[in-house]
Amino acid sequence: MKNSIEFKVSGPMALFTDPVSRIGGEKCSYHIPTYEALKGVLKSIYWKPTIIWVVDKVRVIKPIQTQSRNMKPLNYGGGNTLAIYTYLADVEYQVQAHFEWNEFRPDMEGDRINGKHFAIANRMVDKGGRQDIFLGTRECQAYVEECAFGEGEGAYDDIHELCYGGMFHGFDYPDETGVNELHSRFWMPVVKKGIVEFIRPEDCVITKFVREMEPNPPASIGLQEEAIKNELD
Repeated sequence: MKNSIEFKVSGPMALFTDPVSRIGGEKCSYHIPTYEALKGVLKSIYWKPTIIWVVDKVRVIKPIQTQSRNMKPLNYGGGNTLAIYTYLADVEYQVQAHFEWNEFRPDMEGDRINGKHFAIANRMVDKGGRQDIFLGTRECQAYVEECAFGEGEGAYDDIHELCYGGMFHGFDYPDETGVNELHSRFWMPVVKKGIVEFIRPEDCVITKFVREMEPNPPASIGLQEEAIKNELD
């Protein structure tokens, strides 16, 4: 099954944070991208409800450096406040990922044609994605290019191991799990010679219930046609 793609994503800034810190106040980026952020990049490159993107690896190419900026974010109660956001500066990553069929969308079973999605995904990588690419937050615009994972020199190729503590991995959404709940996942990443190998979402042992959530996926063309027919009848 041809379902794997490789690409380079780069930008002047990135902000990978724990969603808990998104509600306001100071924000400070993780040193490495989160699984969820890279999954967002993949969805901006190419996505359909037929598939689920799984991030396999990310390679840190440029040195990790931070840059602080004074911000005036909106208060939920109105007005603005003062805050300092600490971004990653001048980032570049190589990403390897693959797609799998979304088994919780049986209505899309007729669209499970791996050659088709493989060809479109690679074509979208060549074109820089279908939608705007950003790293962590909307203000961190980025660019996608074709590459072979592992090519070229990286800033941490000679560093045997960098260990990080508990870090946000991603969200479990009901349309991808079949459970009407939203959960957040956490793990402890290790950077080996500049490469982070992500564990699969179901292998994350640290999870937190966020709230009840029911999936509201877009209807397939077949279901839409059936609904229209029923209305006419």
